[in-house]
Amino acid sequence: MSQHLGPNLKLACSHYRSISEVCRQLSINRAQFNKYLSGQSQPTAYNLKRIGDFFGVEDYELGLPPEQFARLIGARSSALASPAQADPLLELLRPLREHEGNLSRYCGYYFEYSNCMSVPGSILLSLVHLREERGTFLFERQERQERSSSTDVQAEDWVRCRYLGAAFQLQDRVFLIDYESLTVNEMSQTILIPSFKSRITRLNGLKTGVSSGDRRTPACTRVVWEYLGPEINRINAYRQVRLYRPDDPRIDDDVRARLNVGPIRNGLFEIE
Repeated sequence: MSQHLGPNLKLACSHYRSISEVCRQLSINRAQFNKYLSGQSQPTAYNLKRIGDFFGVEDYELGLPPEQFARLIGARSSALASPAQADPLLELLRPLREHEGNLSRYCGYYFEYSNCMSVPGSILLSLVHLREERGTFLFERQERQERSSSTDVQAEDWVRCRYLGAAFQLQDRVFLIDYESLTVNEMSQTILIPSFKSRITRLNGLKTGVSSGDRRTPACTRVVWEYLGPEINRINAYRQVRLYRPDDPRIDDDVRARLNVGPIRNGLFEIE
């Protein structure tokens, strides 16, 4: 492995625009990756598996003699070639991938609080999971709303939404774009202000989208992400996903202030 890894990595990297791009997508430090290329250092078993998965080969195949590895790469050239060559959308997004920051410190679970677009006068609490997958930052947002106002809400009385999307950090903002995956009838965008503190607690931002009503009204709301941790009890967290009245004691004053909720009048609240 130590004898052939460097040349084989160089060949595999040649299928991409630059070594920097490979490092960025793998989230491996460029200086450390250079040591792999030169043979000064060997990847850990974990990193070797990640590198193999990224290039579409088994980790042991990275240690094959260069001539054998070249034939292997040639047989899989269609899989190793940049997918942007075949997909105009990926080509369009390529500059974002090359200039985005590293969102690793933000990965984990969050509660998202927002003023509900489809039920004005309510606060919607959603569950978000931001994760890294082969150098790309993806997220999933779970929402649900009751059809019935009864306290005995049955399973069929819930409307569920599941959003899937990608996240990018450009300059000093975090951009998140997603679509509703169950109906595929809407998209939304969220822009968050990153945290410059050593510990992430709550992030502020704006979200744009459309209401789920028949008129599909475009809307924009302030949004708050509350960090829960890298691993959580997802069942317990999901039980809290629902609509809340703005005066519900489970919504604290700090969240209300960040959402800019005004005084309650006639059972509704005003957004200042």
